[in-house]
This record gives sequence, C-alpha cells and structure tokens, in this order.
Amino acid sequence: MNTISSYIAPAISRFGKLLACAAVFSVASLAHAAAPTASSDSVNTSYQVSFASSPSYVRIFLDTDKSAATGYSVGGAGASYMLENGSLYRYTGSGGASWGWTYVKAVTFTKTATTATVTVARADIGSPKALNFVAQTESPVVNSALMSQTLSTTTAVKAAAATTASASVSYSPSSALIANPERGFYGAGGHCEKSAFSQSVLQGYRTNDANTLVICVFYLSSFKTAPINATTLNFFQKQMDTVRAAGLKVLVRFAYTESTAGDDASLSWVKTHLDQLAPYFAANSDVMFVTQQGLIGAWGEGAFSNNFGTGSNLTAQNVADRTAVLTKLLQVVPANRMVQVRTPLMKTRALGSTALSAAEAFSGSNRARVGHHNDCFLHGATDSGTYLNTAVDYPYLAADSTYLPVGGETCGLSAPRTDCPTALSEMAKFHWSYLNLNFDLDVVNGWRSQGCFNQIKQSLGYRFVLQSGSYSTSGKPGATINVSFTLKNVGWAAPFNARNVQFVLRNTATGALVRLPISTDPRLWLGGNTISVSQALTLPASMASGTYAAFLSLPDSAASLAARPEYAIQFANTNMWEAATGLNNLNHTMAVAP
Repeated sequence: MNTISSYIAPAISRFGKLLACAAVFSVASLAHAAAPTASSDSVNTSYQVSFASSPSYVRIFLDTDKSAATGYSVGGAGASYMLENGSLYRYTGSGGASWGWTYVKAVTFTKTATTATVTVARADIGSPKALNFVAQTESPVVNSALMSQTLSTTTAVKAAAATTASASVSYSPSSALIANPERGFYGAGGHCEKSAFSQSVLQGYRTNDANTLVICVFYLSSFKTAPINATTLNFFQKQMDTVRAAGLKVLVRFAYTESTAGDDASLSWVKTHLDQLAPYFAANSDVMFVTQQGLIGAWGEGAFSNNFGTGSNLTAQNVADRTAVLTKLLQVVPANRMVQVRTPLMKTRALGSTALSAAEAFSGSNRARVGHHNDCFLHGATDSGTYLNTAVDYPYLAADSTYLPVGGETCGLSAPRTDCPTALSEMAKFHWSYLNLNFDLDVVNGWRSQGCFNQIKQSLGYRFVLQSGSYSTSGKPGATINVSFTLKNVGWAAPFNARNVQFVLRNTATGALVRLPISTDPRLWLGGNTISVSQALTLPASMASGTYAAFLSLPDSAASLAARPEYAIQFANTNMWEAATGLNNLNHTMAVAP
C-alpha cells in the first residue's frame, strides 16, 4: 500500500494483532527511530524521518491541539490528523483507541532508502500555531518519542510563478475492450480449495477476453468442528500467489457447504477460523478485489443454515449471530478493503435501513465497507428472493451502491427479465462493477445473441474517457506548473478501492521519471459523470533541465503492485496507452530549464 493505497490506513487486524493499539506500546520500550525533524513556513509544514531499512509505511501523527485526551492515542499524543506516506487523514474514530481515519487529500511525499519527507499545507490541518507529533515506521512498528513543534510565522520564500503559457490537447475516445483492473467479467474458480489456479490460464483471461478478475470460493467443509490445518492455509496462500503472479485480482469467499441441508459451522468455529485467516487477508489484500461474507448456509450465500436460521423469518438470536459473523469479518479484513453481503436485508438487518450517504462514504465505518452481491440476478420478480419488496429494496440499493461494490452472477433464464433491456437498466441503476462470465451461460449467451454483451463488458465498473487537457508548456525547477483535464466516466460505477492519480513527466533524453501526485480521488469519479481536475503542481527543485513528455498515471494503491502496468488504469482513448509502463500518454511535451 503506498500513498493512496491507504485511503483508509491499514486496520489493526491486517498484521494479525501486531498493532493492537499504538497507544499500548511504551515509547521507552521501543528502539526508537532516529528523531524526526520538522520545519515550517507560513504556508506548509514538513517532516523528515530517517530509518535504517526502508519501511513500507511512514506515518506522522499530528496532535494539533496538543492534548493527549483528544484524538487517536499514540506515543503520548492525541492525534487529530495522520500523514501516511503521501496521504493526509483526519481522525474520525472514537475514544482514542479505535483505528478510524477519513482520507482528506494527497500530500507531497518523497522517500529514499534512508529517509522520507512529507509536506502538508497548514490550512489542511486546521492552521495550528503549535503542535505535538509522533513519527512511526512500519514494519516493524517503531515510534519516535513525542515531539513538539512551534510553527513558523515567517513568510515562505515565494516560488517562481507558474508559467502562464499552456497548450490545449483534445483526445479521441476508443471503443476497444480494455483489460482494466478491478472491474468487468470474472473467470471461473469454483472449488478454490481443491483445484490449483494455473498462472497461464489466469493470464489467458486477460489476453484472450480482456478480463482481470477471478473468483475463489474456498470451502472449509473438513473443518466445521476443527481448526483449519496448515496444509489448507498454505494452499490458500499458494492460490493468492498465483493470482498475483498472473496480474489479476480475486473475489474471495469462504464457505462450509454446498448442501441445502444447512450443514455449516457454528458461530464459535466461524470466529476461530476467521482469526486463523486474518493474517492471510492481511498478506493478500493487495490482490483481493473484494471479500464476500460467505460462511453461512449453502454456498456461503446465507440461506439453508442449521446454525444461523433460514429465510427472512429469523429469530433474534439468528440475527445477532449473523451480525456477529459480519462484524468479525470486517475486523479481520483490512480496513482498506470492502465486504459484500448476499441480500440488501443482510446489510439493513445488521447496520440499519438508511442508505450510505456521500458524507459517510469511504469513512471506514462498517456501513461504508459493506456492499452487495446478487448471485441470482434477474431470475424472477425478486431475483429468487434476493429482494423482499422491490418498492423498498430498489431505491435503497440504488443509493447505497453508489460508493460500494456490487456484482454477482445470473442463475437461469427468466425472459423477458433476463433480456438485454432489463439487464442493462438494472446494472446501471445498481452500479454493477463485475459479473460472472460463465454462469448462467444461457443468460450470458442470450446477451451475445441480442447484441448487448459488449456493452455490458465495457460498462461494468468504470470506463474513463479523457476528453481534453491543458498543460504548461514550460516550467522551472522548484516552480509550479498548471495541469487541467476533463474526463467522463461512461461506466456504471466508480472504483471503490483507493487509487493514486499522478501527473508524470518523462525526460525524452534520459527516460527519467518525475511523478507529481494530483489531489483527486477516482472513487468519486462516479458513473455517468464528467469530472474536471485543475491543479498547480510544484516541480522538484532538483529536477534536471530538458524536454519532458507528459503522462497521466493511475497505479494500483498497493506498494507491491504500484509498479506493475497490468494493475494500472488505462483510459478509453486512442493513441494513449503504454502497455509496457502503465502510463497514459497525454500527447504533450514540456520544457524544463532554470
């Protein structure tokens, strides 16, 4: 996870209880990182952290009211803000011990093998005149001592002004099928606990069909009354390793039975198994597209359960136990990943009947992390019981799904409901991001014969079309440049996992790259919307003179995948994509000179 990789910083459980709460560590008991340094001017404040070995995460916890009694408790501070790599977060947890952060914006961040420097605008952290802070590196987790900082009142030395000369560029849309990550049709992966994934087969999904997803339904049928053995856990890890090597992402669901006899596991064993799986969720969150609740009933779809009740008429204990499963799963799945439930009722019963609002979206709350999967889409008037009352469920799901994952599969012909008109209408209404390519084949092949298959393939999830841009034609090291562009998301949904956006300059002579983070969030580039981004970006003071080609990059949020082009987002435009680099060519050059 790199800068935007932590839209919500990693949950405690991600490291299998490694960080139960930063506040429980005695600062004196830790081998402190080298004392961080701080500097500021009237506009910005900066922090530099040194380390012996390069950590994955560098954090600065900012206690802007200098009170340990408010904010997140860590190392003697009560942090109201956190800088993690290149992202700023505001604390929205409760009590100081809970790990709850809301993404604010991208900030300037640089990192070498021995140091990291992060700069944030003082206005973005409430314009304090003084603050306390604690630096933290991970892994392993190492805290600095509590530090105090009085912010400067000196006016910053004014950087050279941005050039006023800009060039406008127009872009042409493409109708090509694109193998973009975290969206689209997914391939088969039935009994994931039995049949080993083949890297070449998974890669074929991408090269042959432009599909980038696979499902892993992993049955724990041998462990209903026993811990999961090491062989099985190791096999799951091998499956995730193969997905990563193939350049795909995976939908994960654990289940106990395929039988409608309801022979699943008890709540206590489910919790035990989730504790065992916690470190595997943590280790593989980079390739986990989304996790489905599973676990309860036949196929892990919530019905036909001896231990949790069946149907909509559940006892109070059934509801409490089902809620406990969902709550436990949310605890062990890293906080930067979402969970899906099988029906709207499963979410409203556990988390209330109010649809997720824009204000709560991506806040890290349980409601903001629970989406929906419909595994009998379009079958009958209620999708075979997925909906109890469409007059209530449809408006709720249409609103709730705006910032959440929605997908699933069809389960049989039900004409005319399974025909193209209704399929297109409802996938758009409920912001579908993905769909099973292989089930039900009668339905999918019907879309082919009716002529809407390619439209579905293109519209699932996001599809970004760059329309125009305006960029500075020249710049000076240490000065600002102007970057503006307009795009339209012609897909049905926005990405729901956090992702960086970067303006990239590549020296045409040396190939050296300069990556400048852009403060915009693709999760808010909603389906059907036109988005305009305009920012002044500061060139590095040490930037070499030369001619630079300009690119736009949306790399994966995980540090482990950020450099891999198959995990970057390609714009749906002609003459733009560089498959070898994962960069989108803006067809613009800029001269840099002192």
